[in-house]
Amino acid sequence: MSKSFDLSLEQQFNIRSFEHQVKDMSHAQAQEFLVNLYRQMVLQENSYKNLLKHQWGIEEPNQQAA
Repeated sequence: MSKSFDLSLEQQFNIRSFEHQVKDMSHAQAQEFLVNLYRQMVLQENSYKNLLKHQWGIEEPNQQAA
């Protein structure tokens, strides 16, 4: 794997800690957790897209409500 994609020691520790936290979750808890995690990932993706649009000067013009 490329050096730029290696995990730091802190990130590796956080992953191990996360493994221990989810190990004892019930099926329902795990499903709810995964849905919330996915929601956060989508929001993060939208934030990155908006940030890049702003930084690159390609923001869409404000649309007026009809």
